[in-house]
Amino acid sequence: MVPNPNLAKDANPRRDASPVTDLVTRARNGDKQAWDALVERYAPLIWSICCRHRLSSADADDVGRRVWLQLVSQLDTVRDPAALPGWLAATTQRECGTIRRATRRSQALGRELDAGLIPDRQAGVEHELLTAERHAALREAFARLAPCCQRLIAVLIEDPPVPYAQISARLGLPVGSIGPSRSRCLDKLRRHPAIAAPINADAQPGAVCLDISGAAAGQASG
Repeated sequence: MVPNPNLAKDANPRRDASPVTDLVTRARNGDKQAWDALVERYAPLIWSICCRHRLSSADADDVGRRVWLQLVSQLDTVRDPAALPGWLAATTQRECGTIRRATRRSQALGRELDAGLIPDRQAGVEHELLTAERHAALREAFARLAPCCQRLIAVLIEDPPVPYAQISARLGLPVGSIGPSRSRCLDKLRRHPAIAAPINADAQPGAVCLDISGAAAGQASG
């Protein structure tokens, strides 16, 4: 559970007089210099946690932005600035976990994209650019799916394949609804504008998800 800096105010006058307390109070009142000082003071903490999670620089920057935006929205409720470092650390841990889970899903879908859209694996710069563009399109479309569809597709493309009985237990879905749900989710993925264009341009319409559909369909008897 993420700790909240909205704790009871400490009666210790030395703590109340600390630089952090002063910075939080001034930042709450709209002092930009005080806010910048808070960011400078705790940015290394956030960055070090991102490094422990082995995030890329871009992902670490994204985590930092999310954490600071959350603090902005809660700054008026902070009554004990001494709790702020712990809250920042816990919030950063949570956001790092979110980024890593999204990255794993994107990588799994990227492997399916390689198998479906570019089966010949031809070499060359144009091939690499096309692969990167289609990976980006797939990540964009996947990110726009409802969380239930994201979870279902992520399980369906696991290697080795997961039997429907296990999928049912893990996701809380009736076995009989997995197939129709899979079809609806894949249809939404195909109809996203980022995916529709590559599919229409490809020699085999719908190839982006053919392997996903086929592999998942083969689980029904498992």
